[in-house]
Amino acid sequence: MAVEEEATAADTGMITTDVNPWNHPKTNCVQQYFDPVEELPQLEQQIRELQPPNIPNIAEALRIGVTEQPYKIPHYAALLRLLHEQPSEGTSLGRQLLEEIWKGFQTYVDQLSWRETRFCIHFFSHLALAGIISPDSLATLLQSFTAVLDEFGVSQGRAKRAALCAGEGLMIAGSILPPSSPEAIITAIEAFNESTKPAKALVHPMVLFDGTSENADELLDALLASCHALQAPGATLTICARSPEVTELEGTEDDAPVKKEEWPENFVQLFENDVTPDFKTPEGYVIRVDLMAIVDIFEVNRKECARLLLEYPKWTLPGTFKPKLGAPAAVDPVLEKDWLLENTMIETILGAYFLLPEASQKSIYYMGVITELCKLSPQSVGPAVGKSIRKLFGYLADGLDVDVSRRFAEWFAIHMSNFGFQWVWKEWLPDLTLVPQHPRRAFMRRVLEYEIRLSYFDRIAKTLPPQMQEPDAYVLPKVAPGPHFPYEDPINPHHDSAQSILNLFRGRAKAEEVIAHLDTLKTSVEAADAGANSDNVVLSIAIQSLLHIGARSFSHLLNAIERYLPLLRHIVSHGSSDTKSEIQTSVASFWKENSQMVVIVFDKLMQYQIVDPTDVINWTFERGTESHDELSSVRCIGGLQWDLVKGALDKANGRVNIARKKVAALRKEDDDTRAQAIAKEGTAMDVDDAKPDDIPENPALTTALKAFSSLVREQKTGLSRALEGFVSCLAPPESSAHPKPESRTVISPTAWEDRANWGKEEWNVWETWCWYRHFCRVYSPYLRTYSTTLTTVSFARFEGSEDPAGALLQKIYNTSTGAD
Repeated sequence: MAVEEEATAADTGMITTDVNPWNHPKTNCVQQYFDPVEELPQLEQQIRELQPPNIPNIAEALRIGVTEQPYKIPHYAALLRLLHEQPSEGTSLGRQLLEEIWKGFQTYVDQLSWRETRFCIHFFSHLALAGIISPDSLATLLQSFTAVLDEFGVSQGRAKRAALCAGEGLMIAGSILPPSSPEAIITAIEAFNESTKPAKALVHPMVLFDGTSENADELLDALLASCHALQAPGATLTICARSPEVTELEGTEDDAPVKKEEWPENFVQLFENDVTPDFKTPEGYVIRVDLMAIVDIFEVNRKECARLLLEYPKWTLPGTFKPKLGAPAAVDPVLEKDWLLENTMIETILGAYFLLPEASQKSIYYMGVITELCKLSPQSVGPAVGKSIRKLFGYLADGLDVDVSRRFAEWFAIHMSNFGFQWVWKEWLPDLTLVPQHPRRAFMRRVLEYEIRLSYFDRIAKTLPPQMQEPDAYVLPKVAPGPHFPYEDPINPHHDSAQSILNLFRGRAKAEEVIAHLDTLKTSVEAADAGANSDNVVLSIAIQSLLHIGARSFSHLLNAIERYLPLLRHIVSHGSSDTKSEIQTSVASFWKENSQMVVIVFDKLMQYQIVDPTDVINWTFERGTESHDELSSVRCIGGLQWDLVKGALDKANGRVNIARKKVAALRKEDDDTRAQAIAKEGTAMDVDDAKPDDIPENPALTTALKAFSSLVREQKTGLSRALEGFVSCLAPPESSAHPKPESRTVISPTAWEDRANWGKEEWNVWETWCWYRHFCRVYSPYLRTYSTTLTTVSFARFEGSEDPAGALLQKIYNTSTGAD
């Protein structure tokens, strides 16, 4: 691994003027301690002194360096160029290493290791510029990737990755390729890019239903803009290489389909182009790709990732980034950009974190990297983080996607928790004049809700200005999050009944005793409140009393539910068709001051199969959308409702995936058993006479298939009910009890420009539209599977209709399923 740790060179692959860094003296290198002119020959000599040279090991070290430290690829290419020169007779050491690296590249292609394949393309492109690989061979290699774009039925993910391989190779070595190759490669990528326009709009971080987009750069758009810029006269790619001999590199393996669902990648813009590099320029593209690669590769160690990000200027040309405060200025800089490294890092990390429908890494990883950067360089990274927060807060009024807003709130709250919850809240006091449902006001509430989860109510309240602590500011919750147990009040007519149940629970009575006592309560309930539904009241008392016992902690809750599972199952099995809905209503009422606990308890009820995912989805769209306070609206979906729907759908999809794996394992076991039986029969008779059908069926497999079939039906029903729920909320018939005319007005071409005059209903309906948009893109693989049935059930009434809400519902759905 010495090669990976020590190899350095003078070039970084930046687009610059025609300057060769090899000619720069030591003081002109990126850092004074970094001298590729001296270090590369030393490393070359060390490798040559290995006798006999272990070609596979050295090649593997280079290949690992290329794929795990891609920002050093130009330096590895320079090292291989030196090793390619043969001082004595015999086969060139560099050629032998290249042949081994090529074998590894073919393995990456066969294994569909796209990230490694892409970085190998970078490496080969630099080698072509260094003269080790012929331009014709590289052109053939790149065009083999563009050929993927023309395949029938090629997936979005596979085509995008192939386009990146071809386009980035063209960026690096386009100046030496045959004259017809660059145009052919760009044309192929443009044709594919054009076909992804509807999908780009669906995953854009700014929600504008008229189709326009701003404040974000899409990855392939940026790549094409950079490639076009490099086709301009005089545009060159500076490379640290001398005049070469040429080694032919033949052919490439075809890549196989990618099954994972992929979307276009839109990266949010946070700073001006004189502060951070423009993604749509060659320089900006190279820097962003390098930084994203570091973030992606080093997700196993956030601290190491942060350190490498701060050291990234070592691998760029002088003048790329502004020197740190107190550091000597670069002498005769190659570039005169002076971008801010810290702002570029934060913009890149947040851009990756806010990718839709989901980021490639866990959210907490991106948050952790930013925290580590702040700890390593607080004076420089802190201001960049603050500016990012203010920019994103400004975007909230311009249509920032609801899921991006949710992630922004999560990051903001966790970041504040790492630094004493200190924020200049008074900056946002003017926004208190906005309607309480405005995205900025909603963001404040969500952030404080998350902060309270991470700390406690009184501490967070003290961090706010007095104006934000007022109840009519609708920023802080009116009370600290906690249980709401109405039967605890002695004035409540059912207080005594509830106390009797509580005493049984506290005494750890058996479930059978509690069930028997519930049957006797109906008489006392009817006597206390003659107009009440005695069954529902008894159910409410039982469920809320059980939750009250488990309210002290999460472990208390689990113990209570597990101890009295027979009681819960008895209530469900002996109840009416509304019993499951009443159970969920009781839970939501008990934890109405703590939405997190509502989600947790619903999840546990599904886990223990007290309610099904479809029951949760039905309840969410029917009772969960009832207006209970000044902030919510009837038949509108907010953050809590989305969390419940998502939790239910994820539970159903997860069960199907587990059942599918179990069926596959049992089928393999059954096939092995049948094969052994046939082989055993073959010893006594001809193989053709063996009758595997006579072998009895595996009862475990039969049971698993039935369970799988049942779970698939549940999954399909859940998706169908969720889709129908959104349709009923956003496009209700005019005869409906809640016709919601706002659901049609907020999507009109001119409505968005008039959003300053929107009120409670408009903003709540707009949020529902955004959650529907998110639902379609998150669950698009499943919606596509059942597309025919779902379309017939949910959109049949819009056929021949001119309802704008129905048209937009179908457009978003068709885009997500690929039917548009």
